[in-house]
Parts: sequence; structure tokens; C-alpha cells
Amino acid sequence: MPEGPEIRRAADQLAKAVVGQPLTSAFFAFPELKKYQRSLVDHRIRAIEPHGKALLTHFDHGLTLYSHNQLYGVWKVAKAGERPDTTRQLRVALETGKKAILLYSASEVEMWKTAELPRHPFLAKLGPDVLDLQLTAASVAERLRSKRFAGRSLVALLLDQAFLAGMGNYLRSEVLFMAGIAPNRAPKDLDEDELQKLAEALLDVPRRSYATRGIRRAAGMSADYLTDTPRGFRFEVFDREGEPCRQCGDVVVRHELGGRRLYWCKVCQS
Repeated sequence: MPEGPEIRRAADQLAKAVVGQPLTSAFFAFPELKKYQRSLVDHRIRAIEPHGKALLTHFDHGLTLYSHNQLYGVWKVAKAGERPDTTRQLRVALETGKKAILLYSASEVEMWKTAELPRHPFLAKLGPDVLDLQLTAASVAERLRSKRFAGRSLVALLLDQAFLAGMGNYLRSEVLFMAGIAPNRAPKDLDEDELQKLAEALLDVPRRSYATRGIRRAAGMSADYLTDTPRGFRFEVFDREGEPCRQCGDVVVRHELGGRRLYWCKVCQS
């Protein structure tokens, strides 16, 4: 599943294509959304923003389209009137005079009044977005110390969207490596220096991944979201099982926990 940086990059591309332009047509595959197809024409998308792994498409008349890609959904940009050659099922098409944004394969798509979004059952459970520039290391450290999260194993906590929205599998491995902390520890077991390092890594790693756009392709990760640039963000441990740690030379190990891959260095992380 795409993680926070990939979702935000997708949102950037979609916004660049259509924000501020009047819609010439709208299509929804879901019967409950068909009623919006004609009413959206001539309205404009004013913003497209991610919250964690959800994407919010805000229209200029008080409606917001909520979508979650889950495992298989993907947004694409095309020229107006054109559709990519794909076997995926088209779920949403929002078209302007020049460009169209197309959502394929997703099953979680809803229309909400923008003012009522805080009551959305998924969004209401999310913690702060890990890529929110207003989020500070001090506030992340405070969340780590809180009764709600302090006793939980980091291996589970860092995937909980109620803690920080947008975190995911590769980010979890990379954050723990950068902080030098073993995955089986809990926030309550960390000293203040370790806690601060973890809080800083939880912001730095996702932001570097988003900013540089360079991630080595890993098994099961979609080419729609990932690029491969030599000067960009690179995996230090994720998907590097059996390879030497870049810091100490010891072997990177992999564990399967709850069906999710975790990679770490037993020497550098304690």
C-alpha cells in the first residue's frame, strides 16, 4: 500500500492537472454517487489534499470526495477525453477542458459535505499527518509519552494510523533504523535522548522521502508511486535482507510480523 509520501506526491500531480479549472464532466462507477455527475459540471476543484493514506478532493460548492486507495487503487492523470490502456476498472473520472484525473480499482469512495468531514468515521480516528509541516518533534515526543501510546511495542505503534497518519511499512523500518532503536521496544522504555531521536526520525524520514522522490523499488511496491534516482531517498534497511548494513557492515535481517515485513540491524538498533 502506498504510504504518506507517495500519497502526497500523487495529490500534488492531481492538483497540478485540474485544480482551479471548471469541470466539463464527472463520472462515478458507484450507484450512490451517480447523482453528483451532472451537478459537478462547471464547478471547480479548489484543492486536493491527503490525510494519511486518504485523499480529499475539495470542490468549490461545499462538497468533498473522500477516497482511499487501500491495496489496489491508483489515481492517474490523462489528457481530456483520453483513457489509459489498462485492465483496471475505472471508478472515478473528473475532467476539465485539458486534463482528466482518473481513479482506478479503489472501492472506498464517498461524497461528503466538507463541513461534516470531522465526523467521517475513518478520518476521525486518524492522528496528525506525518507530513504536516505544523507537526513538531516536540509534539510527536509528547504523543509517544502519552498513556495511550507509551506502553505499546513500536513495531505495532508505528503502523497505527491513530498515532501518526501516513506511516507505513517501509517508513517504520527506516525510522527505527535512523533512530537506532530495536523494534520490540516501547516508548515507555526509552530514555529521553532515545525518545527525542525517535520523534525526530518520525518526521525526518517521511519528509525526505517525499521531498527527494527517490526510492529503490521493492517487492510489492507500485511503480505508479515510486521512482529510482541515485541521489534521492534510499532504503537503509527495508528490502535489504542479507545485505550489509551501510553503517556497521553487519547483515540486515527480516522478520514477518502480522504479515508485514520488518527489516533491521541488530548491531545498530538496540
